[in-house]
Amino acid sequence: MASSRSERIVIIGAGIVGVNVADELISHGWNPNSITVIEQGPLSLPGGSTSHAPGLVFQTNPSKTMTEFAKYTVHKLHSIGQNGEDCFNAVGGLEIATTPGRLEELKRKHGYASSWDIEANLISPEECLNLYPLLDRKLVLGGLHIPSDGLALAARATQLLVESTRNSGVRYLDRTVVTDIERKNNHVTGVKTNSGLVPADIVISCAGFWGVEIGAMVDVVVPLLPLAHQYAKTSTVSPLTNREVNSRINGKNASLPILRHQDQDLYYREHGDQIGIGYYGHRPMPVLASSLGTTPSKTDDKNMPSRLGFTPDDFAPAWKESQRLLPVLRETKIVDGFNGIFSFTPDGGPLMGQAPNLDGFFIAEAVWVTHSAGVARAMAQILTTGRAEHDLSGCELTRFEEVQLNQFYVQETSQQIFVEVYDIIHPLAPKESPRNLRVSPFNARQRELGAYFLELGGWERPFWYEANAELVKALPVEWRPVERDPWAAQHYSPIAAAEAWKTRNAAAVYDMTSFHRFEVAGPGAVDLLQRLTTTDIKSAVPPGVVAYTLLLDVSGRVQGDIFVSRLEENLFQIGANSAIEFAYLIREARLQGEKIPSQWVQVREITGSTCCLGLWGPRARDVLDAATSGDQSLSNKALPYMHVKQSNIAGVPVTVFRKSFVGELGWEIQTSAEYGLRLWELIWQAGKPNGLIAAGRAAFNALKLEKGYRTFGIDLSSEHDPFEAGLGHTIDWKKRDDYVGKASLLEVAKQKQTKKLRCLTIDDGRSVVLGKEPVFVNSKATGYITSAAFGYTVRKPIAYAWLPSSVADGTNVEIEYFSKRIRATVSEEPLYDSRDRKLGEEESGVHKAEQPVRAKL
Repeated sequence: MASSRSERIVIIGAGIVGVNVADELISHGWNPNSITVIEQGPLSLPGGSTSHAPGLVFQTNPSKTMTEFAKYTVHKLHSIGQNGEDCFNAVGGLEIATTPGRLEELKRKHGYASSWDIEANLISPEECLNLYPLLDRKLVLGGLHIPSDGLALAARATQLLVESTRNSGVRYLDRTVVTDIERKNNHVTGVKTNSGLVPADIVISCAGFWGVEIGAMVDVVVPLLPLAHQYAKTSTVSPLTNREVNSRINGKNASLPILRHQDQDLYYREHGDQIGIGYYGHRPMPVLASSLGTTPSKTDDKNMPSRLGFTPDDFAPAWKESQRLLPVLRETKIVDGFNGIFSFTPDGGPLMGQAPNLDGFFIAEAVWVTHSAGVARAMAQILTTGRAEHDLSGCELTRFEEVQLNQFYVQETSQQIFVEVYDIIHPLAPKESPRNLRVSPFNARQRELGAYFLELGGWERPFWYEANAELVKALPVEWRPVERDPWAAQHYSPIAAAEAWKTRNAAAVYDMTSFHRFEVAGPGAVDLLQRLTTTDIKSAVPPGVVAYTLLLDVSGRVQGDIFVSRLEENLFQIGANSAIEFAYLIREARLQGEKIPSQWVQVREITGSTCCLGLWGPRARDVLDAATSGDQSLSNKALPYMHVKQSNIAGVPVTVFRKSFVGELGWEIQTSAEYGLRLWELIWQAGKPNGLIAAGRAAFNALKLEKGYRTFGIDLSSEHDPFEAGLGHTIDWKKRDDYVGKASLLEVAKQKQTKKLRCLTIDDGRSVVLGKEPVFVNSKATGYITSAAFGYTVRKPIAYAWLPSSVADGTNVEIEYFSKRIRATVSEEPLYDSRDRKLGEEESGVHKAEQPVRAKL
């Protein structure tokens, strides 16, 4: 590709990530002569995590994006060097089960592989031994074999990439310490080092566990924790001696598959005639990167900052278990060991993207060798086109809430991630600590009602209430919940069925406090939202109106769906899914104000200072009438569907939004935190005569899917356009003003869709899947599940899935769930909407957008 970009780029760190970023930038058309890589250690062995990484590449991951990163890394490692094996040894990967629970987990992981298009095979104990003869047959219950996994020779790959990029024109400054980042007018201008200033238009920190210190230079919190991880090598393993000779002849140092024994937090790889053993079962050992001192001018395998002294007592359980699993090791001893430093984050994902407070400063940290080239390519794509090919919402630096960036939270959660790295984690499982970090003002009353809380983003969110347990006995036959399998039954209660029933037939109140709320205000607020959203904010959203709209990237792909509520002429409230949208709005508001000072905008996070109740159900109107003593200011005529009004309820100032997520009549009622408990009491007392209950997130999720609502980050991502996602209705084609993604969207609209988000109903009426399972059409895996729940109203499980657009309504498909095939049917949506029912005179003033649609009960 011809060079076309010449901005001065400085990459900090010459490990496997940094040199890959340099190489990928060149591949994407950047001028190599404008790229400088600064490394504090010697280029021959920089001394960071790359220098000691064991290099095991297991590609399959619950995250589609991380799997794609790993697949690309394997592809690229094969391409480096002369014969395709200089930097990657495709010995395959074998994960074994020694417990029934792990065997089931391997079945689930096989589903991930099918979803993400990786060849994988569930194999018998005998087949495991054929692949890895050193195993004790009596301990192995089965395994998962992935032929394309293998060993990355990370140090070798790094050296070859340094050589090739340097030959292309990239400048390398090794043994050079970064001392500061220069900036001016919210933009980087250079990197200060102990050898002088290196001018820069773009700085990319690929410093690994030193990234925290680099970020601090520009007031960017990099939420990672360096932790030491044990690795040891045995003495000669006699069965490997002849194998080792053959491997040398073939230019390899291993031929056995890389092996994971996750039941005991262990993994294994060959080093010629030795076995390397990695262990995650020991106590977490946090490291302060700044305490490691300056990297020596000479490093070697035994002397580098990222390699700490071995602690035999921590390794003792691992050695005992390894000798049990691999009996041949009883004839060997540990001849080498160390505690190598790696980076861990609060959710286990990497950290990527531009700093929220400084233009031109990017990071790519907490990246393992497995994903290194994939991450580097994504960074190059961001810098070149403004977007990455794959969804980065789980990698974005800005995905964390402010409370998740403090040192206590990062240390507590990152250590938990280390401890759980090989554990079987249920998709709904909350963090063990910290808990009760963020609670709504309703928390005390929720606890009195026996709320079962799960955590997300630090928030305690009720999933059901034990106070409603007696209602399960009163359910009509057709509403009674079905028995679930042990996996789907975790973090679930049949009480959810009763809460869904009450919502559909009376009224229920839901705690909506944890949903993100931002305030956008100032003379430039209208122009900001007009430029960023697919809705004509100027003409279609006057004060008092709520708009459901999209944020797009430059290619017309979705990067967020939000509710924009116009409270006053220049005051808006935004309902969003994550902190990523907040960071985006903050940046765009700042850039707008810098360009046109008179069009300044303030974007403020108000989630924690407010609280919100969702009041929904056919009798919600009666509850609100009782709470307001019949005041008609919030009636359907006064407050139509998708409208908002500031009012008060018995003296409590509220902002009331006429919208619903569950397909029922209702309102979201918001107030500031100090009035929260009073608001709860008012609604609760008014609701008693009308059958009101408190309902939790389990019922909410089920009702939401019945109504056909999508969730950004789960059902759709930046990989999808609005038409594929079924959100074409959010685009105002009459909007004349330009907005981000508009030009591309016009082209996308002309293209034929190849995939589409579809609704599935499960034929047996009882099998509940949880998400990310593969979907088979005509016995071929062609898509995957995004979200799922039991649809209590429609009396069968529901799932949403990405499928080829050629798959029509009524098509029979199969879902692989723990290696079993479950039949399902592609169904027209929405499956349910309360507007299909006759709601009486109270709905006579309903807004046009809320008119009845086709009944599907």
